[in-house]
Formats: sequence, structure tokens, C-alpha cells
Amino acid sequence: MNQINAWIPRCLIAWDKNELPITSNIEGLSHVCLEWAEGKVKRVRPLSNEVLSSHNLVLPRLVEPHAHLDKVFTWKDFPNFSGNYCDAYEANLLEHSKRTKTSVTQRAERALWLAMDNGLRAIRTHIDSFGSVADQSWESLSSLKVKWKGLVDMQLVALTPIGYWSTREGIDFAKRIAPLGALLGGVLLPPFHKPSIREELKNMLALADHLGCGVDIHVDEGEIHPAAGLTQLLDVLDHMTISCSVTCSHVSSMGLLSPNRIRRMADRLAFHGVGVVALPLTNGWLLGGNRSTSSSVRPFAPIKELQQAGVVVAIGGDNVQDSWFPVGNLDPLMLMAISLVFAQTAPWERLGIAPFTTSAANLMDLDWEGTFQVGSPAEFVILQADSWSKALASPPKRKVMIDGVLYETPKKYSQ
Repeated sequence: MNQINAWIPRCLIAWDKNELPITSNIEGLSHVCLEWAEGKVKRVRPLSNEVLSSHNLVLPRLVEPHAHLDKVFTWKDFPNFSGNYCDAYEANLLEHSKRTKTSVTQRAERALWLAMDNGLRAIRTHIDSFGSVADQSWESLSSLKVKWKGLVDMQLVALTPIGYWSTREGIDFAKRIAPLGALLGGVLLPPFHKPSIREELKNMLALADHLGCGVDIHVDEGEIHPAAGLTQLLDVLDHMTISCSVTCSHVSSMGLLSPNRIRRMADRLAFHGVGVVALPLTNGWLLGGNRSTSSSVRPFAPIKELQQAGVVVAIGGDNVQDSWFPVGNLDPLMLMAISLVFAQTAPWERLGIAPFTTSAANLMDLDWEGTFQVGSPAEFVILQADSWSKALASPPKRKVMIDGVLYETPKKYSQ
């Protein structure tokens, strides 16, 4: 039997009727003895006040709900020094035209080692699925998905124009990737006056529902026409009955609506069971200003209003050192720290830590939502910290347990 005395967020410990009540300190952390064997948690036992305070803070292995592994680490060759959306897109197109299966595989595998070292157990990655090299990206990442299963589980999302799913080619492609557990994706941005947009959304949703795929769409990643893309999607959902999961990533401009309109739209999202992935890093870099002025308005998903309406909200890191964002690093602790400032999500509150743990796992429909209880996986991150402040002020050294065994990064991939 293995064990460790540690601080664990109380909201991530399931109640056990066979144990004494577990209390928490003012930071929402509980002092417990965590016991595990054979890859499973055997006991979470509260420690008495007489036990010396531990200097370990334990979290479940965390989840990245939105990434782009096909373009990681490409900033050096395809930078976007202006920091605006249009230039990021142009640099992305140039990079896409020059990528190879080998380059995608090498960069993505480097990212997966980094993710595992940082404490991630699952990643949902969007893949540019247009143009002549799309098949190479899919071959690369689908192979890595198999290779990394159980270490860092991968969900693949086909990122294409929405209208692609209405074409014969798009339907055939969806049928080909559905057995991989892939999701259908796309980008919903202005202009929205095209009469075909609702029909394209309807076809996409119907196709995903028919194939048993989920849907994850980039929506309203901008600062004009606030929530116009969401409005189109919700109007379509009002007239459909589907069972597939639907996720909206970004929804940045929704935050520019009036409080009343935000509440009404959040209620509609909750009614249809639509999840949201907020992305503070890339949105904070690309939106709300230019490099010659400082803006006090940064379009960003209204996380708290969405949560209050019952919407499942996750927070993701998005881009990793590519033309869309130069400094991402697949570090969930860094993301927590930045979100504390940018989104005011405090991890000592249940709704503050949920977007990185239970809500992210539920949005991705993972088998384990990331709570500690008898029988749960012995998959966790051990931090050298005894408070949230120490854990986030300068992300500390961490140990990663996978299937109850301490994992060590091979030297050639170590940070």
C-alpha cells in the first residue's frame, strides 16, 4: 500500500460514509492521507490536527479541453508579430501549406511529452482539415492517439469550414473519422448574413448525430457582432432534436453583450445542453486592441454567468507557441494562475477549480471526472506546496503519478 499526507481540494473529494467528516481550511484544502495500490485509490482518510502540516498539494491529473497539436512550436518559423487575428490566420495558412507528416508527428509528440510532464491526462485537439496536407496531419495524430492511449488520451476534432459538412467529400470524411471517436468542428465567424449558414449548421449537426460524433465549433472568436454566431446556432438547435454533444469554443464576443442578454443566452445554452470552452490566453492576445494602444476591453466568455445558468464551462490553453499565441506551454498550473487574473476564477472556490477539473472532464465525456474516492484511478499530480498561493505564484516542481506509479520524463524530452 502506498500513501501520502497531502492537501487536496475538498470539492474534489467524494464523501465516504465509512470515514470521519473531512473538513477544509480557508483555502478549501483538506489535510488527508491518500492511500493507493494496484492503480486505484483505496482510502482518503482525514488527518487529525495533531498531524504535522504536509507540504504536498495533490490534484488529479488535469485535462486540456482545447488545443491545436498539429501546429505546436511553429512560432519561430511562422510568427505573428502584429498580434492580430488576420495576420495569425495568414501565417497559419502558410505554415499549413508547408507542413509534412514527419514535422507534425515530431512536434506533436514533443508536446505530448510536455503535457504529460506538466500533469495532463487528456487533450482535445483541433486539426486543420482542409487542403492537400490535411490527410498527413490526420495520419500523424491518429497514430499518436493510439500510441499515447492511457498516458495522454487524445480526442481529435476536424477543423473545417462549416459548409464542408454539407458536401459529399465532407460526409465521406466524417464517416472515415467517426470510428476514431473524432468530433466534427468548424469556425463560425462573421459575416452571418449568408442565407446558407443555418442550413449548413443544421446539416453538420444532423450528420454528427447520425454518426454518433460530438461537435466542437469555434464560435464568435472576435469583437464585432457580439454573439451573432451563437444566435445562429441556438436558432438552429431550437428546431432540432439531437443527442450528440455540442461544444462552443471561445464565445468571446458574448461577453460584450448587456447583462440581461448574457443571462438569456446562457439560459438557452443550458437548455440545449451546449458546453463552453473559454480560452483566455489566445483571446487576451489577439482581441480587443492593437499593438499601438492598450485596451481596457477584452472580449472573453462570461464564465460566471454561464456557470450560474447551469452551462458546463471548461477553460483551455488553446495554442502552443504558434502564430495564434507565442507562449502557450500546455501547463495547467500556469493556465490556472493566468485565469485567476484574467477570468477571476479562484481555485479555492468550487466553480473556480471546476473548469480545470470536473467540468473539463465532463465536457470531454471522460470516464473519470477527476474526484478522489475509493476505486478512482491513482492518477494525480503532487505539488511541493501547502497553499494555492505557493502552487500558482511560481508553478512548483511536480511529480506525476500514472496508474499508481511515479512517472519520469525521458531526458531528451525533459524541460
